[in-house]
Amino acid sequence: MFLLRNSLRLCPRILQASSESHKLIRRDVKRWVAPTLKELRRRREKVGPEPLRPRSSHLEWNYKAEIFAFGSRLHENFDEKLLRQAFTHRSYIIQEEMKQKEVGIEQPDVGMLDNREMVQEGDELIGRYLDQYIGSTMPKVPLEGRISIRKYLMKEENLAHISSHIGTRDLILSAEFPVKNSTLADTFKAVVAALEQTSGSERASTFVRDFVFTQLNQKDLEEIWQVQNPLQYLSEYCSRNNLGDVEPRLIGECGRNTILATYHVGIYCNRELLGTGFGENIDIAIEEAARDSLRDIFNTQAWRQPINFQECPPPNSQ
Repeated sequence: MFLLRNSLRLCPRILQASSESHKLIRRDVKRWVAPTLKELRRRREKVGPEPLRPRSSHLEWNYKAEIFAFGSRLHENFDEKLLRQAFTHRSYIIQEEMKQKEVGIEQPDVGMLDNREMVQEGDELIGRYLDQYIGSTMPKVPLEGRISIRKYLMKEENLAHISSHIGTRDLILSAEFPVKNSTLADTFKAVVAALEQTSGSERASTFVRDFVFTQLNQKDLEEIWQVQNPLQYLSEYCSRNNLGDVEPRLIGECGRNTILATYHVGIYCNRELLGTGFGENIDIAIEEAARDSLRDIFNTQAWRQPINFQECPPPNSQ
C-alpha cells in the first residue's frame, strides 16, 4: 500500500520531466522555411552568378592597414612608400589622370609613382640570386642546364602563382580587373626590388630563396631541362673534358622479332660503363642509356638527395 501511494505521487513528476526533455529536442522549423529557401535559390540561379568585384569596393577596406598587414604576414619590414609604389602600375596612374581630365583639370597630378623601374630591377635581382643558388646547389649541371632551370623558375605562370598566394592580388593598383598573370608576376618582381631597397640584398635573396627557389622541391630536373639529342650531347661533353670516345654496346636482348622485343644497351667511355637503358628497339635503348649517363654525370637522378634549402649559402651582393 505504501509503495502504491508513493508511485502515484511520483507519476506526475516523471511525466512533467519527460515532457520538458521532449521540448528541448524539438527542432521548431516552420513549414514556410523550406519553400522560402527554395524560392531564394531559384531567383539566384535565374539572376546568375554575382560579378567579381575588387576587394577595395567593400566598405571596410583600409588600404594602409592592408599594406602594413602584407609586410607583417611575410615577416618583412617594408618601407611603406616603396611598397605602395611596387603595387602601383602605370595603367592605374593613366586611369586616374583621365578621371581628373574629365572633371576639368588640365594638368592632372596623381602624386604617385609607377613600378616600371622596380619591375626591371626586381627581374635582374631574381635572376642573379637564382643563378647563384642554382650554381651552389647543382655544381655539376652545365651552364645551359642552369639557364633552363632559371627560366623555368622565372616563368610568368610561376611568378604569378607565387604572387597570388602571398596576397598581392587585392593590393594591386591597376586599371584591369581581374588582374592578369603578367601583372601579378611584375608585381612580385617590384616587391623584391622594394625589399632590397628597404632591407638589403641579404633579406631579398632569402625572400627569393624561400618563395621562388623552393619551387624546385620534388621536381624532375629532366622535365625542366630536356636534352634533344642526348647521345650527341654526351659525346661533345666527353670530348671537351678529354674523357674519351663514347661507345654504345648491346648488353642484352630478348623477344627479338616480336611485339615484346626489349634491348638493353650500355654506354661506355674509356672501357668504363657510364649508364644503361632499355627500349623496344636499339635506337630508343641507346637514347635512354645516354640520358642515364647524363643523369649520373650531372647528378640529376630522380633518387638524388633533396636540396636542403635552409643550408643554401646566401648569394654575393655583387
